[in-house]
Amino acid sequence: MELNLVPISITRQKQDPAWNHCEVFKNGERIQIKCMYCGKLFKGGGIHRFKEHLAGRKGQGPICEQVPQGVRSIMQESLNGILVKQDKKQKLIPKLLACGSSSSNLNIGGEVENLGSHDDMNFGIKPISVLNTLEGDSNVVSKVGRGRKRGRDRDRNLIESNRPCLKTDLALVPNGGENPIHMAIGRFLYDIGVNLDAVNSVCFQPMIDAIASGGSGVVPPSCHDLRGWILKNVIEEVKDDIDRNKAMWGKTGCSIIVEQCRTKNGRVLLSFLVYCPQATVFMKSVDASHAIYSADYLFELLKQVIEEVGSENVVQVITNCEEPYLFTGKRLMESFPSLYWAPCLAHCVDLMLQDFSNLEWINETIEQAKSLTRFIYNQSSVLNTMRKFTSGNDVVEPALTCFATNFSTLRRMADLKLNLQAMVNSQDWLECPYAKEPGGQAMSDIVNNRSFWNSCVLIAHITYPLLRVLEIVGSKKRSAMGYVYAGIYRAKETIKKELVKQDDYMVYWNIIDNRWEQQRHLPLYAAGFFLNPKFFYNTKEHIHNDILSAVFDSIERLVPDTNIQDQVVREINLYKNAMGDLGRPMAVRARDNLLPGEWWSIYGGGCPNLQRLAIRILSQTCSSIGYKPNKISIEEIHNTRNFLERRRLSDLVFVQYNLYLRQMVLQNQEKDSLDPLVFNRKDILEDWIADNEVSPDNHESSDWKSLDPPVGNRTTLTPPGDEAEDFLSTRFMDLDIFNGLKGVKEEI
Repeated sequence: MELNLVPISITRQKQDPAWNHCEVFKNGERIQIKCMYCGKLFKGGGIHRFKEHLAGRKGQGPICEQVPQGVRSIMQESLNGILVKQDKKQKLIPKLLACGSSSSNLNIGGEVENLGSHDDMNFGIKPISVLNTLEGDSNVVSKVGRGRKRGRDRDRNLIESNRPCLKTDLALVPNGGENPIHMAIGRFLYDIGVNLDAVNSVCFQPMIDAIASGGSGVVPPSCHDLRGWILKNVIEEVKDDIDRNKAMWGKTGCSIIVEQCRTKNGRVLLSFLVYCPQATVFMKSVDASHAIYSADYLFELLKQVIEEVGSENVVQVITNCEEPYLFTGKRLMESFPSLYWAPCLAHCVDLMLQDFSNLEWINETIEQAKSLTRFIYNQSSVLNTMRKFTSGNDVVEPALTCFATNFSTLRRMADLKLNLQAMVNSQDWLECPYAKEPGGQAMSDIVNNRSFWNSCVLIAHITYPLLRVLEIVGSKKRSAMGYVYAGIYRAKETIKKELVKQDDYMVYWNIIDNRWEQQRHLPLYAAGFFLNPKFFYNTKEHIHNDILSAVFDSIERLVPDTNIQDQVVREINLYKNAMGDLGRPMAVRARDNLLPGEWWSIYGGGCPNLQRLAIRILSQTCSSIGYKPNKISIEEIHNTRNFLERRRLSDLVFVQYNLYLRQMVLQNQEKDSLDPLVFNRKDILEDWIADNEVSPDNHESSDWKSLDPPVGNRTTLTPPGDEAEDFLSTRFMDLDIFNGLKGVKEEI
């Protein structure tokens, strides 16, 4: 890999599905694309060439041998869809030239603005006429008009003719308006009662393309097809993907994740997943309602899963921190001396935020902010006015958990302070009837209250680093182990700089230290910090003894062979002194640009034993939160008494869960697509948008039909750049933070 490559973010305008499977770098004035699977770097050819690489199209350069089969299929379908569209466009040109139309209504690149008349309506679906003419500057006109003058005259006569046009090519209708294709999709989704965010699935567009490629006579699959041969084929596809991931477990190690879910009926379901950097896979689900508090039962369950995965591949087992898991974790570490048990770090950070929110002055500020957003989000005209003054941005910011949402929303409100103040002091607001209601007056008072904003800004500053840690820990696109120790350090450092006085900042430090200690001093966090070259070489003169001890603990547990342990320790000196390839100029520059595990894979060959250990540690996650799909009812399996149907449902959930996990990585979900009113995690936003005093008589102001949607260019909470790198990039030299200041702790 070239060393002067600068990673850049992929903008929301990049709609092609292939952008979700690559990293983009800038090399001088050139943009280069790197495959996420095989590491191939493309110096030209664009996204279409890269898509052919993923699709396995031979004859167009090297193909990717490591891409999952599901991704390859999506790329193939996308390429086929492009060919179909090109073919249809070529066939459409002579039809358009034959029917003639006026130049203001059609752009062959894709828009038809006028639809057929109501006389053409059949059950609400309008056939579309390609009306009147091509735009004078359209691609078609410019291409057709490149011939001789006689040809140009003939083409002009064709365009000016007034013959009736064929009612074809509905796929060229644009988004919006009364697109009959969209109407048909909408009717189908409304009819079956599915969540409307199903259209965000990475499988949705390939399905549309596949249907379009078959023409108007496509016969849909039957219910028996979907329950039978189609399900069988998809099961095999998913199993093939999992087999490819298993091949990586020996190199990178893996984490077993136990996700516990309590259903509305009180049933306790345990889902077992396996994480590695390439993908997270779902193994199975178990109904543990009868023995969830039995450490013996949990131990036997986890022991079985570890043996299925291969104990030599497992670096850690992540569960929640409830008491039965505490005893189970200790037994696992005794029975399997080469792995760790770890409580979920995302839950730990969330508890820190919960303790922060329980402080009186912070809780009061949160409640004031909630009263403001509840009023805004329950009156359509007020919400429209707010979005007008915030350029379409929402003031509620969903995050990974409820407590994180509290603080991310306060931060967003602080970012939009001037916009909100401009709103409540505008003529639009003064003329709004809701401004004179108690809720509207209270809103104006809060927005014009300097003390409220001072509190918002201070809270945003002291909690922002913890929100970033939670983002890193909850990320499904990178392994978090190399970053969390630095993140906790940076959180305490920020609080100290913000509050200055020890008596002030120790309140928050003690909260962090108390919760951090509940992680049982897992050595992997400090070892990940030590082995991340970005942090190590900024700190190596001040490496705290506790960090070195954690590294030695990790070596003794994860490397059973004592001879190899000794070799690892000797190789640490090569790492400290940046000897051999580790000290090459390109390796030095890459410390900031490459993921730490990737850095070791490329430059660590001179110390192979330490390299293998570093890759296994740095390739692990720290969280069990966020893997549960909302739309999959695992409980239905355990409610079914017919053994054949239970087996089929179990296989169906196996497919759905793994497709969901794959989509978490494949789908480039952007925050600017989130509307608080349609966010699919209602539990996270309920307190911010739900009116506690809803009455049947108070719906005149809640006309959803008049609601303006949020726009796409939302203000982002985080600055541009990498999610982990930017706020962790400075040195780590405050020994007070490493020592934890074990003083007298205040009551929280």
